[in-house]
Parts: sequence; structure tokens; C-alpha cells
Amino acid sequence: MSAAEANRNPSLIEGPIAKTLFMFSLPMLFGNILQSLNGTINSIWVGKFLGEAALTAASNGNIIMFFLISSIFGVTMAATILIGQNIGAGDIAETKRVVGTSAVFFLVLAFAIGIIGFLGSPWILHVLNTPAESVDMAITYTRIIFAGMPFLYGYNYIMTVMRGAGDSKTPFYFLLVSVVLDVLLNPLLIFGWGPIPAMGIGGSAAATLIAQGISFVLILIYLYRVKYFLRITSSELHLLRFDWKIIWTLIRKGVPMGLQMIAVSTSAIALMNLINGYGTVAAAAYTAANNLSSYVQMPAMALGAAVSSFAAQNIGAGRWDRVRRTTWIGIVYNFVLTGGAVVLIYVFNRQALLMFLPSTGGALELGMQINLITLWSFIIFGITNVITGVVRSTGSVMVPLLITIISLWGIRIPLAYAFVDKYGLDAVWWSFPVGFTISAVAVIFYYLFGKWKQASMGEGNQVMKLAEDKG
Repeated sequence: MSAAEANRNPSLIEGPIAKTLFMFSLPMLFGNILQSLNGTINSIWVGKFLGEAALTAASNGNIIMFFLISSIFGVTMAATILIGQNIGAGDIAETKRVVGTSAVFFLVLAFAIGIIGFLGSPWILHVLNTPAESVDMAITYTRIIFAGMPFLYGYNYIMTVMRGAGDSKTPFYFLLVSVVLDVLLNPLLIFGWGPIPAMGIGGSAAATLIAQGISFVLILIYLYRVKYFLRITSSELHLLRFDWKIIWTLIRKGVPMGLQMIAVSTSAIALMNLINGYGTVAAAAYTAANNLSSYVQMPAMALGAAVSSFAAQNIGAGRWDRVRRTTWIGIVYNFVLTGGAVVLIYVFNRQALLMFLPSTGGALELGMQINLITLWSFIIFGITNVITGVVRSTGSVMVPLLITIISLWGIRIPLAYAFVDKYGLDAVWWSFPVGFTISAVAVIFYYLFGKWKQASMGEGNQVMKLAEDKG
């Protein structure tokens, strides 16, 4: 690797940890916020101007898209860690081997899921119990989304590679391009203008597809124009193949991390099912509070992803002292960022909920009660997320998965269902801090006394051996 290329590779294994981690995680945080705001703005266009049936159709389509992104979360995280470990060890050749294999793997996944989803959209929407008046629009919307799978997965894959290599800023800039294009194209394609026909609900999905496609092509052009050090050159096309050892590692380590996302998603569905039984006021209050808590969680989610890349590179370099310091600095940042968001919402609790709820009818007061009981506990959730991010950077994925399943399905959900009749909906709200606290205690115990440092990424055994020798 040339000196010029090396200078373009942001190093996470040297320099001040606090500043580097903060600057590395900030683009991820802003990216999460951007994507949420993008979804909100698009929902406003569809809901306000195309009606409730169209909004329901788009909502069902977005649920499917979220599931598709979640389904590859674990595999992308495994690729990030594997790339980070090899970058930290200074093994660029091995890193490129991982990049080549995972690129082909994600491309095949994207086309397979796109074809299956395009053909199976009616069945998928039937399973989701989509209202009859929304089905036709939902089929149109989801088929366009499935047609864009190569762009969606392609862009997410490039983000994976660059974050694993220590660069979170560049993916953010191209995400910004995608979001701006999506926001501008939505009204243009929904309503039409000049020679552009009005596409209705299909226009909203097409806007997303076009925006992601343009952003994906632009970032590819950029990477080759600046001669990014992990690009696959014409002389390295042989790396674009199925290396089954690497693919097995991605699946074996990625599936448990993906199952964590599924455990979280299904537990949310179980709680929503319970709350729906108490009427529309309770459901509306919880939905509004949940909208706010999704923003409160963003710093913890960004920090969890950031410390994984950060720790992976330092593990590859044998810098365990920096891994330990990364953990505690990440926890401090979580207290500051998540805690700051919680305080802000507590100060403007009523005003924040009024963005989603009417001032009368009881939902507003209930929403404020939900926030008072649950929001502070997301600081504890953040601790768990940071420590889990560090632990999984070695390849230790099974214990965090078990802790997640037990805390959600062994504690939170049973607690809510068992005590809701006796204590009312407060039992549901209190299940959040109880579940988060038990999960945090278990993760801290595993971090301090478990054998997570002895785990490996399978194909990364050579990296871990080199790291131990350096340590």
C-alpha cells in the first residue's frame, strides 16, 4: 500500500481514543437521524396527500424493508469486524480477500431476495394482514422496493467495508446525498411535473430506489477515482469469488447477531399486541412515546457500531489497552449523549408528545407517564450496547445473543404480561428498566469475568494469534 493510500486510511489504532471515537461515531449518529427524518418526511407526503390507505401501504412496505436490512445486520457486522481485525493487523491482502468474497456474497443475496420479494409481494403482504383497501398500493410499493435491493444492499455493503477500515465520514456524505435526493424526488414523482407522470404511492418507492441507486453509483465512482486502498482492481478480479471459509465465518458469526435484532423486533411486536388490547388511547400514547425513544436510542446504537469497528482494529493490532479504554470512554459518551437526549425530552415532555398526539383525549397524559418511567432506562440500554459492541469485536456472539433473549423473552415480556392485570399498563412500562438493568448487569459480568477475549472470527484465527503475539 502506497503512502498516499495509507494516508487515506483513517487509523483507529493510534492517537487519542476519546477524540477519535467521538469523531468516528458522530457521522453514524447523524446518519441514523437523517434516515429517521427522511422516513418521517416521506410519510408526511404520503399520508397528507394520498390518504390513510396509502400511508398504511407505505408503512407495510417499510416494515418489510426494515426487516430486510435487519436480516443482513449480523452478516454486515461480521464483515465489519473481520475487515477491522485484518486492517489492525496490517494484513491488507487478507482484508482484500474478505472484501472480494463478501462483495460477491452480498450481490448474490441482493438479487436472490429482490427476485423472491418481487414475485412474492402479494403473499408477504397477506402474511402481514395488510388491509384490503391498501393491498394493491402496497404491492406496487413493495415491488419497487424489492427491485432496488441491489442498490440497498450494495450501499450498505460499502458502508460496512469503509467503517471496518476506519472511515465513517465518507459513507455519511453519500448517505446525505441519498436522503436529499429522496426528499426532493418524493413530491416530484408522487404528483408528477411536466413530462414526468404522477406515480402516486409508486412514486414514493421509486424516489427511494433512484436516490439509493444514484448514491451507490456515486460512491463507487468516488472510491475508484481516489484509488481507495481496498478497491478491487482489474488485476485482483480473481478475489471476486466464493471463498467458503470466509462465507462460513460471516454466516456463523453473523447469524447470532442477526438473531439479536430479530429478538428485539419480535419482543416489540409482543408488547404492541398487549398494549393494543387496552384500546386506541393506550396504543396511540405508546406509539408516540416510542417515536421519541427511537431518537433517544440513536447515540447508543451509533456508539455500539463505532466501538465494534474501533475495538476490532485494535484487537488485530494487539492493542488490548486501547480496547479497554475504548469500552469505558464509550460508556462515558453514552451517559453524556443519551443522558442529554433524555433530559431534553423530560424538559419538553408535553411539547414533544404534542407533535404526535392531540392535546385532549388522555393519550397525551399517558404518553408523558410512559416517558417518565421508561426514558431514563435507555441510558442503561446504552451501557449494554457499548459493551456488547466491544465484546462482539472478538467474535464472541453467542453469549450476547443469550443475554438478549433472556432479558427480553425471559424477563421483560413475561413481566409485562404477568403483572398487567394487577398493576395496569404501568407494569408494561416498568418492564423496560427492569429488563435493561438485568441485561446490563449480565453483560458487565461477562465483560469482566467471561472468556470473550479468547473468541475469534474463525477465519480470523490468524489475526487473533498475531494480536496475542503483539500483546
